[in-house]
Amino acid sequence: MMIKPLKDRVLIKPKEVEEKTEGGIYVPDSAREDKIQEGEVIAVGDSSEVTLKPGDKVLFEDVGCTELKVNSKRHVIMNIKDILAKIE
Repeated sequence: MMIKPLKDRVLIKPKEVEEKTEGGIYVPDSAREDKIQEGEVIAVGDSSEVTLKPGDKVLFEDVGCTELKVNSKRHVIMNIKDILAKIE
């Protein structure tokens, strides 16, 4: 499936983080208290405000974004202004 974000939207593949408690229980992303995540930009919209390109690593807040499955992997679409930082 091919997805092209519109305007100032960005498609991001979040880095999968496995957190485990001291007792050995895995904590899913939805139950984590820290909502800041790392991810890779997959596609960008065509707005002049978008300064990112596919392959860039970014930090984003996992609030207010739209989740979807692309090739059975979790992805999110969000507004460019909701990205906190680019990782270099």
